[in-house]
Amino acid sequence: MVFSLKDSWVWDFWLADDGFTFHMYYLHAPKSLGDPELRHRNARIGHATSQDLSNWVPHGVVLQPDDPDAFDATSTWTGSVLKGPDGIWRMFYTGARFYESHNIEAIGVATSPDLHTWTKQPAVVIEADGRWYEKYGDSTWPEEAWRDPWVFADPAGNGWHMLITARANEGDVDNRGVIGHATSRDLETWEVRPPLSQPDAGFGHLEVLQTAVMDDRTVLLFSCGVDTLAATRPKGFGGGGIWSLETDQASGSYNVESAANVTTAQLYSGRLIRSRSGQWVMMACHDANSDGFFEGVVSDPIPVRWDPERGGLTLVAPPTSTAKAR
Repeated sequence: MVFSLKDSWVWDFWLADDGFTFHMYYLHAPKSLGDPELRHRNARIGHATSQDLSNWVPHGVVLQPDDPDAFDATSTWTGSVLKGPDGIWRMFYTGARFYESHNIEAIGVATSPDLHTWTKQPAVVIEADGRWYEKYGDSTWPEEAWRDPWVFADPAGNGWHMLITARANEGDVDNRGVIGHATSRDLETWEVRPPLSQPDAGFGHLEVLQTAVMDDRTVLLFSCGVDTLAATRPKGFGGGGIWSLETDQASGSYNVESAANVTTAQLYSGRLIRSRSGQWVMMACHDANSDGFFEGVVSDPIPVRWDPERGGLTLVAPPTSTAKAR
């Protein structure tokens, strides 16, 4: 069944596998807010565990705003989790500060010995660099986009890479979406670098980035909804917003203009993971239906394969219908 909470909407999520248990970290906000659009200003990070990627046990909130002067003063948003060579688990996550008409995003880190208890490390905060990236006020875009960090080891053993949802500081306002980039030698000190993709590729932003090595190919996955596609990109594919492309190397650069739409269903924020049987599957959050109703649940795992003819991921089975909230 899908993962849902009775009293909260659930949306963006990310996964970790300790070899025995799957861990899901997810954004959620109370349905008592009334309007699902308010969830972004009230997001907290929750935790759930599973043995099979289908049956999940929620464990409550693990990270939330707790300092009115911090980079995550308003909301804690999407991130990624990995285990460092020192044996410590690290969660790189987005912090948002909301103002009356806009929000500013930055990236921080929390650490854990066991994937259950997390401690923020306030000394590590990574912000957008105006040499390459749009800052709030550089255009009419209503935010300073610097979020959804995806962190992975350099394939050649030269430290660590972070892929970031970002916007270039030049180009048409609706067409500035790029893959931001930062690197580190030790997971502690980070250097912001130029983007790994070019603007004018058809996207206002590229959200919830992930790379995965599937068999003999490296795949990049990201999301972009119909309302944030550039005017230059056709919008007639019917919805969905999850995109994929094959890349020569995990650390870029990426030709995102060539990305193929994964699904036309109302799915967003897709994540790839290998099941215990070795099957690659994708999970995603159920976005708004055609009538505008926001479901706020996470799908069952959907088997996927690479389709060389269309140059992208293909769902092997249709997404599961919504189940009752837990």
